[in-house]
Amino acid sequence: MKLSNDTVGFLKNYATINQSLEFREGNLLRTVSPLNTILASVEISEDFPKTFPIYELNRFLGTLSLFNDPDLDFTEEGVTISDPSHEAQYRYCGSSSMFQTPPEKDISFPDPDVEFTLEKDVFKKTINAANTLGLPEVVVEGNGTETRLVVSDTGNTSSDRFSTGVGPTDKTFRMIFKTENLNKIMEGTYDVKLSSKRISHFKRQADTLNYWIALEQNSTFEG
Repeated sequence: MKLSNDTVGFLKNYATINQSLEFREGNLLRTVSPLNTILASVEISEDFPKTFPIYELNRFLGTLSLFNDPDLDFTEEGVTISDPSHEAQYRYCGSSSMFQTPPEKDISFPDPDVEFTLEKDVFKKTINAANTLGLPEVVVEGNGTETRLVVSDTGNTSSDRFSTGVGPTDKTFRMIFKTENLNKIMEGTYDVKLSSKRISHFKRQADTLNYWIALEQNSTFEG
């Protein structure tokens, strides 16, 4: 079995969410952050023949990078990684109980209170602004007329701000994300749904990549 570049890219992204990963039998890759604030899911082109736990995902990916177009063979104890010249045995960790694993099913998302399309360039510029200004939060604000993405520090009324309009709205709300959580989303254009129950759903338009991200407790929705 070989892993496509797309799958390796997803795995690199997952390593930023949780250092460990339980690969499950089939073609669905899912991970969850240690504090359960981010859940990610994607269907891949490969079909894993068995379920197995990897404790240090970046170490596993680093081992793969030692090879040129490697083949993977999954045994009971580990993965045999090989190319015509080299071979490595990478052992599974003892048990997936050693780290946080996602639930068997995706989150049952409630009826969304806010929906909009987050274009790739807007998303990238917003995250760059948050990181450049060192601001801890990205707020989706609705004033009854317009929805804006606002980079700020909600605990500091005199903080710097950077904002971008993303569409019209007839509702009033402030849905607050930690910048560090949005930093873990892969680039792309997303269909975004937000719920007053303090949960969000990001669906990338280009593929089957999904993120469910918790909103902060000081988020508000007036309707």
